[in-house]
Amino acid sequence: MNISQLETLLTISKTMSFRKAGELLNLTQPAVSAQIKSLEEEFKTVLVDRNQPVTLTDRGQVFLDHATRILDIVEELKQKLSDLNHTPQGHIVLGTTSSIAIQILPRVLSYFQNQFPLIKTTIHTMPSAQVLSSVENGSVDLGLTYLMEHNPHVRTATLYYDTFELVVSPRHPLASLKHASLDKLRDVPLIMLSPDTLGRRFVDRVFAEHGIAPNIVMELSSSEEVKRMAEINLGAAVVSKQSIASELRLGTLRMIKVSELEVSHPVGVVYKSGRYLNSAMQQFLSDLKGMPEAQFISSE
Repeated sequence: MNISQLETLLTISKTMSFRKAGELLNLTQPAVSAQIKSLEEEFKTVLVDRNQPVTLTDRGQVFLDHATRILDIVEELKQKLSDLNHTPQGHIVLGTTSSIAIQILPRVLSYFQNQFPLIKTTIHTMPSAQVLSSVENGSVDLGLTYLMEHNPHVRTATLYYDTFELVVSPRHPLASLKHASLDKLRDVPLIMLSPDTLGRRFVDRVFAEHGIAPNIVMELSSSEEVKRMAEINLGAAVVSKQSIASELRLGTLRMIKVSELEVSHPVGVVYKSGRYLNSAMQQFLSDLKGMPEAQFISSE
């Protein structure tokens, strides 16, 4: 049984003629007859009395009642699918770091949810390196993270660029400096992100390239935790520049330029290659990619 057969039976019931039904459906009369015959064989009953005028049998009428309901459901489904193209709706699970969730997402989501209130979002925060694996295994729909590692199983789009900076408390011995060399940090107690973050992997690589073993006194899983420890002067820290705008403005942290760390890193959206993108995800991706970089970079 297929939808075309049901539509043919419905049209016959209205026109009381195989020929007229064929004309309305753009089918030949033999094609109309073949469709009805196929239905009758499948359900092992006679649905149409072929005497003139053509009418439905009692069983045909019962069949038509159900067929009409099926066709109504199909039409409703078509309408809902069409509506999705015009009014995106659905649920998106986002994976990102706590820093991006705090600093970047509020500006993005406030705009997005005002425009598309039928789209709901759930946010899972995690170390940056875990964002890629979560997108790949399907536990999140979209990821927002640093695009510092290539993964052939995901697609990416750059949204803005960030750097990692050295910050200290105003009470730290280095606080009066505007610039410092990496070598000057050789013996400075450092508060660092945990090794499972992309930022930490970058910093480790820079130190290794210059033959320096950093004096790491504390490792924490998020930039927010690292900043708090640096603010109370437990050590110097290396964190994302985008994550410290508020602290710099309030004067609770001071930034010291280290030329060896001055590398711009792309930050962007990632999603699994080849996966189906529902209308909510398509709209979210479209809006993200269309936003200017200033939308993501803090003006504080």
